[in-house]
Amino acid sequence: PVWLLSALEAVKVSPLIEKVGDHKDLKKLLRTRTNVLVLYTKTAAAGDAHLKLLSDVAQALKGQATIAWVDCGDSDGRKLCKKMKVDPGSRQGGAELLHFKDGSFHTEYSRPATFKSMVAFLKDPSGPPLWEENPEAKDVVHVETEKDFRKLLKKEERPVLMMFYAPWCGVCKRMQPIFQQAATETKGKYVLAGMNVHPAQFDGLKQEFSVKGYPTFCYFQKGRFLHHYENYGAGAADLVAWLKDPQPPQPKTPEVPWAETDSAVFHLTDESFDGFLEEQPAALVMFYAPWCGHCKKMKPEFDEAAEILNRGSDSPGVLAALDATVHKAVGDRFKISGFPTLKYFQNGEEKFTLPQLRSKDKIMEFMHNPQAPPPPERSWEDRPSSVSHLGSEDFREALKKKRHALVMFYAPWCPHCKSAVPHFTAAAELFKEDRKIVYAAVDCTKGLNHDVCKQEGVEGYPTFSYYHYGKFVEKYNGDRGEAGFTGFMRSLRGRDQEKVGKKKEEL
Repeated sequence: PVWLLSALEAVKVSPLIEKVGDHKDLKKLLRTRTNVLVLYTKTAAAGDAHLKLLSDVAQALKGQATIAWVDCGDSDGRKLCKKMKVDPGSRQGGAELLHFKDGSFHTEYSRPATFKSMVAFLKDPSGPPLWEENPEAKDVVHVETEKDFRKLLKKEERPVLMMFYAPWCGVCKRMQPIFQQAATETKGKYVLAGMNVHPAQFDGLKQEFSVKGYPTFCYFQKGRFLHHYENYGAGAADLVAWLKDPQPPQPKTPEVPWAETDSAVFHLTDESFDGFLEEQPAALVMFYAPWCGHCKKMKPEFDEAAEILNRGSDSPGVLAALDATVHKAVGDRFKISGFPTLKYFQNGEEKFTLPQLRSKDKIMEFMHNPQAPPPPERSWEDRPSSVSHLGSEDFREALKKKRHALVMFYAPWCPHCKSAVPHFTAAAELFKEDRKIVYAAVDCTKGLNHDVCKQEGVEGYPTFSYYHYGKFVEKYNGDRGEAGFTGFMRSLRGRDQEKVGKKKEEL
C-alpha cells in the first residue's frame, strides 16, 4: 500500500527490516528465526530515531539476526500490539525493543541505543555488556579501531596509559574498576584508554607493543611508547602514584633452573635416565614441571633429604629428578600427567608411584623402609557419575551445546574441592535427564587443562562458573552444598519456563 511505502521511504528503512502487521506473520517469523529483535512503535514517526540505526545494524548482521518492526499506530498493528500486550505509547519516545531467542521471548533490550552495543548484543544476546556501557567507565577513553588508536597517540598532548584487553579475560574484568577509578582521579592530567585487541585484525598491533597476554598496559608520552605497567595486583592509588612517576618494570631475576643449583639431587635427562637407574639398587625419582607451585614447595624438602641420602656412605637409595616438560620422551613413557609425580625404582625397574611423599621426613622414612603405598582412591573422573569431566580438547565444544552449564574448576588435592564433590555430584544426578543442563568439572592440574583454567580466570580452587551456550556469564558464589547447586539451576530453569509461559500468553 502507498501509505506503507511513504512511511518506509521517509526514514530510508533498510529492506532487511521486516515490517510486520499480522499476528500470524509475527508468529511464523519467531518460529522460523532464532535471533529476532522486534521494534514496537506508537506511530510510524516514533520509529524514526530507531529505524535509521536498526537499518545499519541489520546490514551489519545480515544472516546472523533478524530485525522486525511493528507500527502499533496503524489499524493492523494496533490489533497485533494488543494481542502481544505491548504498549510502546507508555515508553519514553514511544518505542519498545523486545528480543526473542529460539522462538521464545528472551529479554527487553535495555542497553544503549548505539550501533556498537546493538551489534554486540545481537551477536551474543546473553553475553556481558561492553565495557563502555558501564557508566562508571565514562572517564576511560574507549578505542575501537587501530586508526583511532594512532590518532589518539598523534594528537594527545597528555600522557596516555593504554589497557589492551580481551572481553573474556578474568584479570581484565578484575582490573577494569581499578582502571576506571584511576581515570576519574587523574582526569584532565592523563588519558586512560581501553581497547579490546582480542580480534585477529589486531595481531600486528599486539606484536608491535608486545601484547602476549591480557591485560597489557602500555604508557605513552607525546605518542612515543615508553614503558609497560606490570603491577596486576595494584589498586587505583598504586596506579595513580605510578602515573606521577612512571618507571619501567623491575627486571625479574630469572629463576635458576633446579638442575643448575647447588643441589645434591641427581638431575636426569632423556639420555641419562636408563643408564643411571640401572646402576642404582634403589632410587626415588621426582618428575616435575618448573612452573608447578607444588613442585616448588617440595624442592627444599627433596633437596634436604638428598643431602643425607645422596652424600651418605651407607644410603638405602638415592634421590633424582627429571623436568618432564623438557625431557618428554621419559615423561611420556611413564605417562606423567600431573606434577609432582614420585616413582620408586629398584635396579632400574619401576616398583611404586608414591603420591603421599611430600616432606623430608616422609621421604627418609620411606627410603629406609620401602613399602607399597595404600591403594589410591579412585579419582573423581574415574568414578561413575552424572558430572561431565572436560579437558582442554573438548571444553568449549561441550559447553556450546548446553543452555545452562555450571563448571567446577578444581585440583584433586584441594580439601575444599573434596568437600564439594559429593554435593556437586548429587546435583548433577538430579538434573541428568535434562539435556540442556550440565554440571561439568575440569581438573586444572591435568595436562593442558592448566591453560584452560588460566584463560577462564581461575585463581583458586574450587572456582565455580556459570556458562550459557558456551559463553561465560558469571562466577557462582553461592552455597557449596547440594541445595545451593540445585537451587541455582532450578532458578535458571524456572526463569526459562516463565519466559515460555509469557510468550505463549502473548501469542
